[in-house]
Amino acid sequence: MKPNQSVTEFILLGLTQDPLRQKMVFIIFLIFYTGTVVGNLLIVVTIKFSRALGSPMYFFLFYLSIADTCFSTSIAPRLIVDSISAKKAISCNECMTQVFALHLFGSKEIFVLVLMAVDRYVAICKPLHYPTIMRAEVCFILVILAWIGSFIHSTTQNALVSKLPFCGPNLIDHYCCDLQPLLNLACMDTYVINLLLVSNSGAICSSGFLLLMISYMVILYSLRNHSEEGRKKAFSTCTSHIIVVVLFLGPSIFMYTRPPTTFPMDKMVAVFYTIGTPFLNPLIYTLRNAEVRNAMRKLRSIKITSESK
Repeated sequence: MKPNQSVTEFILLGLTQDPLRQKMVFIIFLIFYTGTVVGNLLIVVTIKFSRALGSPMYFFLFYLSIADTCFSTSIAPRLIVDSISAKKAISCNECMTQVFALHLFGSKEIFVLVLMAVDRYVAICKPLHYPTIMRAEVCFILVILAWIGSFIHSTTQNALVSKLPFCGPNLIDHYCCDLQPLLNLACMDTYVINLLLVSNSGAICSSGFLLLMISYMVILYSLRNHSEEGRKKAFSTCTSHIIVVVLFLGPSIFMYTRPPTTFPMDKMVAVFYTIGTPFLNPLIYTLRNAEVRNAMRKLRSIKITSESK
C-alpha cells in the first residue's frame, strides 16, 4: 500500500444488481460449488485408496482435482456470499490475496494439464520406455516443479499489481478481484504494467495451449499403428484431456492475452473457467473413464460391506 493511496477497500458489483437475479445466483452457484468440491474430492479419495489407479496419469489427475478444488474455492465462496449481502466490500489486502490464489491455482492447473499430456505422450509413443521415464520419483519432482512455477507466476503478478496506486473510484465491475478490473481502476498509466502482466499470464496460457494441442495431435497421429482396442482406449482418454484443455484455456486466453479492454461478456467468460470448468472436470474424467468408475464402485462396495459387518 502506498502512502498516497486513498482507497482502502473495493466494492465488487458482482454478476447482477437485480435482487431476484442475485438470489438465483446464490442458489445456482452454491449448487455448482458444492458439486465441484464433492466431485473433485471424490476423485481425490478414489485415487488415494484405489490400488487400480496407481499409474502416473492418475497421480497427476489427483493433483488436478486438488487444484480445481482450491481454484474454485478462491472465487466461489465470496461470489455466493456477496450475492445475498447488502455491501460487497473487499479490503485491498483481501483483494490481493484473491488475485494471488486465483493465479496460483489457475497456473497450477495449466502445468498439471501439461504433465498429463507428457504422460500420455510417453505412454502411447514410447511404451517400452514408459516405466523408466515416468517413475514415481520423476512424477513427484514434476509436480513439485509445477508448484514452484505456479508460485513464481502468482508472486510476479501480485508484485506488479500491488504497486498500482488506487485513488478512486473503488467500484470493481466484476465478481472477483483480477488483473484487468484492477488495471482499470489504477490512477496511473498502466500500459507497461499491462504488457508485463500479459507477457506473464498470456504466455503461460497461450504456450500451454499450443504445447498441449501439438502433443495431442502427435499422440492421435501415432495411434494409427496401434490395435483397434488400443486406439479406442487411448482416443477416449485423450479426448477427455482435450475437452478439459479447451474448456479451461480457451476462455483464459481470451481474458489474459489482450490489452486492458473490458467487454460485456467478460464476466460470463470468467464464470465459465473459474466456476464451470472445475465443476465439469470430475464429470468428464469419470463419465469417460471406465477405470475411475470401476474404482469408485469397488470403494463403495467395500464401504457397504464393512458397514454391514
